[in-house]
Amino acid sequence: MGARGDVVIEFEDVHKSFGAHKVLRGIDLRIHAGETFTILGGSGSGKSVCLKHMIGLLRPDRGRVEVLGVDVATRAERELVDLRTEVSMVFQSAALFDSLSVYENVAYPLREHRRGWSEERLAERVARSLESVGLAGVEAKMPSELSGGMRKRVGVARGVALEPKVILYDEPTTGLDPANQRRIGELIAGLQRDLGVTSVIVTHELELCFAISDRVALLRQGRIRAHGSADEMKRSEDEAVRAFLEGSRDDAQRDPEPDSPGDSAHA
Repeated sequence: MGARGDVVIEFEDVHKSFGAHKVLRGIDLRIHAGETFTILGGSGSGKSVCLKHMIGLLRPDRGRVEVLGVDVATRAERELVDLRTEVSMVFQSAALFDSLSVYENVAYPLREHRRGWSEERLAERVARSLESVGLAGVEAKMPSELSGGMRKRVGVARGVALEPKVILYDEPTTGLDPANQRRIGELIAGLQRDLGVTSVIVTHELELCFAISDRVALLRQGRIRAHGSADEMKRSEDEAVRAFLEGSRDDAQRDPEPDSPGDSAHA
Protein backbone atom coordinates (compact mmCIF):
# COMPACT_ATOMS: atom_id res chain seq x y z
CA MET A 1 0.00 0.00 0.00
CA GLY A 2 1.35 3.39 -1.00
CA ALA A 3 2.18 6.11 1.44
CA ARG A 4 0.23 9.33 1.16
CA GLY A 5 1.75 12.03 -0.99
CA ASP A 6 0.53 15.34 -2.31
CA VAL A 7 -3.14 15.79 -3.14
CA VAL A 8 -3.65 14.82 -6.80
CA ILE A 9 -7.47 14.86 -6.96
CA GLU A 10 -9.68 17.30 -5.09
CA PHE A 11 -13.46 17.83 -5.14
CA GLU A 12 -14.87 20.89 -3.41
CA ASP A 13 -18.66 21.15 -2.98
CA VAL A 14 -19.32 19.34 -6.26
CA HIS A 15 -22.94 19.13 -7.44
CA LYS A 16 -24.26 17.31 -10.51
CA SER A 17 -27.79 16.72 -11.76
CA PHE A 18 -29.24 15.02 -14.81
CA GLY A 19 -32.52 16.76 -15.48
CA ALA A 20 -34.45 16.74 -12.20
CA HIS A 21 -32.35 13.88 -10.81
CA LYS A 22 -29.74 15.17 -8.36
CA VAL A 23 -26.82 12.75 -8.29
CA LEU A 24 -24.05 14.61 -6.48
CA ARG A 25 -25.16 16.95 -3.71
CA GLY A 26 -21.97 18.57 -2.45
CA ILE A 27 -19.00 16.20 -2.68
CA ASP A 28 -15.79 17.11 -0.82
CA LEU A 29 -12.94 14.70 -1.47
CA ARG A 30 -9.13 14.59 -1.44
CA ILE A 31 -7.06 11.78 -2.92
CA HIS A 32 -3.32 11.61 -2.36
CA ALA A 33 -0.51 10.60 -4.71
CA GLY A 34 0.38 6.92 -4.59
CA GLU A 35 -2.62 5.70 -2.62
CA THR A 36 -5.39 3.28 -3.52
CA PHE A 37 -8.68 5.02 -2.81
CA THR A 38 -12.01 3.23 -3.11
CA ILE A 39 -15.46 4.80 -3.38
CA LEU A 40 -18.18 2.45 -2.16
CA GLY A 41 -21.86 2.93 -2.77
CA GLY A 42 -25.07 1.34 -3.95
CA SER A 43 -26.47 1.45 -7.45
CA GLY A 44 -27.37 5.00 -8.44
CA SER A 45 -25.37 6.59 -5.62
CA GLY A 46 -23.11 8.53 -8.02
CA LYS A 47 -19.88 6.50 -7.88
CA SER A 48 -19.25 6.46 -11.63
CA VAL A 49 -20.35 10.07 -11.90
CA CYS A 50 -17.54 11.01 -9.49
CA LEU A 51 -15.06 9.02 -11.56
CA LYS A 52 -16.10 10.68 -14.83
CA HIS A 53 -15.58 14.12 -13.28
CA MET A 54 -11.97 13.14 -12.57
CA ILE A 55 -11.19 12.83 -16.28
CA GLY A 56 -13.45 15.58 -17.57
CA LEU A 57 -16.05 13.31 -19.18
CA LEU A 58 -18.55 15.17 -16.98
CA ARG A 59 -18.38 18.72 -15.63
CA PRO A 60 -19.91 19.81 -12.32
CA ASP A 61 -22.97 22.03 -12.22
CA ARG A 62 -21.39 23.70 -9.21
CA GLY A 63 -18.14 23.31 -7.30
CA ARG A 64 -14.50 22.65 -8.15
CA VAL A 65 -12.73 19.55 -9.49
CA GLU A 66 -8.94 19.73 -9.61
CA VAL A 67 -6.84 16.85 -10.98
CA LEU A 68 -3.03 16.99 -11.09
CA GLY A 69 -3.26 20.75 -10.68
CA VAL A 70 -5.76 21.18 -13.53
CA ASP A 71 -9.13 22.80 -12.80
CA VAL A 72 -11.15 20.35 -14.89
CA ALA A 73 -14.42 22.25 -14.67
CA THR A 74 -13.07 25.37 -16.39
CA ARG A 75 -10.96 23.83 -19.17
CA ALA A 76 -12.10 23.45 -22.76
CA GLU A 77 -12.20 19.91 -24.14
CA ARG A 78 -9.03 20.40 -26.18
CA GLU A 79 -7.20 21.54 -23.05
CA LEU A 80 -7.91 18.20 -21.34
CA VAL A 81 -5.99 16.12 -23.90
CA ASP A 82 -2.73 16.31 -21.96
CA LEU A 83 -4.49 15.49 -18.68
CA ARG A 84 -5.94 12.33 -20.24
CA THR A 85 -2.45 11.04 -20.97
CA GLU A 86 -1.75 11.31 -17.23
CA VAL A 87 -5.10 9.92 -16.06
CA SER A 88 -6.39 6.65 -17.53
CA MET A 89 -9.85 5.18 -17.03
CA VAL A 90 -10.60 1.47 -17.10
CA PHE A 91 -14.29 1.11 -17.91
CA GLN A 92 -16.63 -1.45 -16.37
CA SER A 93 -17.14 -3.28 -19.67
CA ALA A 94 -13.41 -3.02 -20.58
CA ALA A 95 -14.72 -1.08 -23.65
CA LEU A 96 -12.55 -2.98 -26.12
CA PHE A 97 -12.97 -2.47 -29.86
CA ASP A 98 -14.35 -5.82 -31.02
CA SER A 99 -13.08 -5.30 -34.58
CA LEU A 100 -9.48 -4.73 -33.44
CA SER A 101 -6.93 -7.26 -32.20
CA VAL A 102 -5.65 -7.14 -28.64
CA TYR A 103 -2.50 -5.50 -30.00
CA GLU A 104 -4.42 -2.70 -31.71
CA ASN A 105 -6.68 -2.20 -28.69
CA VAL A 106 -3.70 -1.62 -26.41
CA ALA A 107 -1.88 0.40 -29.07
CA TYR A 108 -4.88 2.69 -29.64
CA PRO A 109 -4.05 5.37 -27.00
CA LEU A 110 -0.39 5.26 -28.05
CA ARG A 111 -1.30 5.95 -31.68
CA GLU A 112 -3.47 8.85 -30.50
CA HIS A 113 -1.02 10.46 -28.08
CA ARG A 114 2.44 9.24 -29.16
CA ARG A 115 2.23 9.96 -32.87
CA GLY A 116 5.99 10.25 -33.31
CA TRP A 117 6.73 6.75 -32.05
CA SER A 118 8.09 4.10 -34.40
CA GLU A 119 6.13 0.86 -34.78
CA GLU A 120 8.98 -0.96 -33.05
CA ARG A 121 8.77 1.27 -29.98
CA LEU A 122 4.99 1.03 -29.95
CA ALA A 123 5.14 -2.79 -30.17
CA GLU A 124 7.58 -2.87 -27.26
CA ARG A 125 5.25 -0.78 -25.07
CA VAL A 126 2.23 -2.92 -26.02
CA ALA A 127 4.14 -6.10 -25.13
CA ARG A 128 5.28 -4.63 -21.81
CA SER A 129 1.76 -3.47 -20.95
CA LEU A 130 0.29 -6.90 -21.64
CA GLU A 131 3.06 -8.57 -19.66
CA SER A 132 2.26 -6.32 -16.69
CA VAL A 133 -1.27 -7.78 -16.56
CA GLY A 134 -0.17 -11.38 -17.09
CA LEU A 135 -1.18 -11.62 -20.77
CA ALA A 136 2.13 -11.79 -22.62
CA GLY A 137 1.80 -13.17 -26.13
CA VAL A 138 -1.91 -12.59 -26.77
CA GLU A 139 -1.43 -9.65 -29.14
CA ALA A 140 -2.91 -11.44 -32.17
CA LYS A 141 -6.11 -12.59 -30.45
CA MET A 142 -9.43 -10.86 -30.95
CA PRO A 143 -11.56 -9.76 -27.97
CA SER A 144 -14.16 -12.41 -28.83
CA GLU A 145 -11.53 -15.09 -28.18
CA LEU A 146 -10.92 -13.92 -24.61
CA SER A 147 -12.66 -14.76 -21.36
CA GLY A 148 -14.34 -12.01 -19.38
CA GLY A 149 -11.41 -11.82 -16.97
CA MET A 150 -8.90 -11.59 -19.82
CA ARG A 151 -10.91 -8.81 -21.47
CA LYS A 152 -10.81 -6.85 -18.20
CA ARG A 153 -7.04 -7.29 -18.03
CA VAL A 154 -6.60 -6.12 -21.62
CA GLY A 155 -8.59 -3.03 -20.62
CA VAL A 156 -6.14 -2.46 -17.77
CA ALA A 157 -3.17 -3.01 -20.13
CA ARG A 158 -4.55 -0.31 -22.41
CA GLY A 159 -4.99 1.92 -19.35
CA VAL A 160 -1.32 1.60 -18.31
CA ALA A 161 0.16 1.86 -21.82
CA LEU A 162 0.64 5.63 -21.55
CA GLU A 163 2.25 5.20 -18.12
CA PRO A 164 -0.29 7.45 -16.38
CA LYS A 165 0.05 8.91 -12.91
CA VAL A 166 -3.56 8.05 -12.01
CA ILE A 167 -5.69 5.05 -13.00
CA LEU A 168 -9.47 5.16 -12.50
CA TYR A 169 -11.29 1.81 -12.28
CA ASP A 170 -15.07 1.68 -12.83
CA GLU A 171 -16.46 -1.50 -11.21
CA PRO A 172 -13.43 -3.54 -12.33
CA THR A 173 -14.66 -6.91 -11.04
CA THR A 174 -18.34 -6.78 -12.03
CA GLY A 175 -19.46 -9.96 -13.77
CA LEU A 176 -16.35 -11.95 -12.86
CA ASP A 177 -16.16 -15.17 -10.86
CA PRO A 178 -14.44 -15.05 -7.45
CA ALA A 179 -11.09 -16.30 -8.80
CA ASN A 180 -10.96 -13.59 -11.45
CA GLN A 181 -12.15 -10.98 -8.96
CA ARG A 182 -9.15 -11.81 -6.78
CA ARG A 183 -6.86 -11.76 -9.82
CA ILE A 184 -8.02 -8.27 -10.79
CA GLY A 185 -7.60 -7.10 -7.19
CA GLU A 186 -4.06 -8.45 -7.09
CA LEU A 187 -3.37 -6.77 -10.44
CA ILE A 188 -4.55 -3.36 -9.20
CA ALA A 189 -2.47 -3.70 -6.04
CA GLY A 190 0.57 -4.83 -8.03
CA LEU A 191 0.38 -1.91 -10.46
CA GLN A 192 0.06 0.53 -7.58
CA ARG A 193 3.05 -1.04 -5.85
CA ASP A 194 5.29 -1.49 -8.90
CA LEU A 195 4.47 1.69 -10.83
CA GLY A 196 3.63 4.01 -7.94
CA VAL A 197 0.37 5.08 -9.58
CA THR A 198 -2.58 6.55 -7.73
CA SER A 199 -5.52 4.15 -8.04
CA VAL A 200 -9.15 5.24 -7.66
CA ILE A 201 -11.75 2.47 -7.69
CA VAL A 202 -15.52 2.61 -7.60
CA THR A 203 -17.17 -0.63 -6.58
CA HIS A 204 -19.80 -2.26 -4.42
CA GLU A 205 -17.58 -5.34 -3.91
CA LEU A 206 -16.49 -5.31 -0.28
CA GLU A 207 -13.89 -8.07 -0.62
CA LEU A 208 -12.06 -6.15 -3.36
CA CYS A 209 -12.33 -2.90 -1.45
CA PHE A 210 -10.86 -4.11 1.81
CA ALA A 211 -8.20 -6.27 0.18
CA ILE A 212 -6.45 -3.42 -1.65
CA SER A 213 -7.58 -0.02 -0.33
CA ASP A 214 -5.55 2.49 1.67
CA ARG A 215 -8.62 4.67 2.21
CA VAL A 216 -12.33 4.20 1.60
CA ALA A 217 -15.29 6.57 1.23
CA LEU A 218 -18.97 5.63 1.34
CA LEU A 219 -21.13 7.61 -1.08
CA ARG A 220 -24.77 7.78 -0.07
CA GLN A 221 -27.54 9.97 -1.45
CA GLY A 222 -25.06 12.12 -3.35
CA ARG A 223 -22.77 12.88 -0.41
CA ILE A 224 -19.73 11.32 1.24
CA ARG A 225 -21.35 9.77 4.31
CA ALA A 226 -18.11 8.48 5.85
CA HIS A 227 -14.46 8.00 4.97
CA GLY A 228 -11.30 6.65 6.55
CA SER A 229 -8.75 3.88 6.30
CA ALA A 230 -9.99 0.44 5.29
CA ASP A 231 -9.69 -0.73 8.91
CA GLU A 232 -11.51 2.34 10.24
CA MET A 233 -14.38 1.80 7.83
CA LYS A 234 -14.65 -1.88 8.75
CA ARG A 235 -14.89 -0.92 12.44
CA SER A 236 -17.17 2.09 11.88
CA GLU A 237 -20.22 2.45 14.10
CA ASP A 238 -21.91 4.81 11.62
CA GLU A 239 -25.40 3.46 10.99
CA ALA A 240 -25.26 3.91 7.20
CA VAL A 241 -21.81 2.31 6.98
CA ARG A 242 -22.90 -0.69 9.06
CA ALA A 243 -26.05 -1.07 6.94
CA PHE A 244 -24.06 -0.99 3.72
CA LEU A 245 -21.38 -3.39 4.94
CA GLU A 246 -23.94 -5.81 6.31
CA GLY A 247 -26.16 -5.54 3.24
CA SER A 248 -29.17 -4.95 5.50
CA ARG A 249 -30.52 -1.70 4.13
CA ASP A 250 -34.20 -2.04 3.27
CA ASP A 251 -35.87 -0.50 0.21
CA ALA A 252 -36.91 2.63 2.09
CA GLN A 253 -33.32 3.37 3.01
CA ARG A 254 -31.78 2.64 -0.38
CA ASP A 255 -30.17 5.39 -2.39
CA PRO A 256 -32.53 6.73 -5.06
CA GLU A 257 -31.89 4.83 -8.27
CA PRO A 258 -32.28 6.41 -11.70
CA ASP A 259 -35.25 5.06 -13.62
CA SER A 260 -34.77 6.52 -17.06
CA PRO A 261 -33.00 4.39 -19.72
CA GLY A 262 -30.14 6.83 -20.15
CA ASP A 263 -29.30 6.98 -16.47
CA SER A 264 -27.39 3.69 -16.34
CA ALA A 265 -24.30 5.72 -17.23
CA HIS A 266 -24.72 7.71 -14.06
CA ALA A 267 -24.65 4.77 -11.61
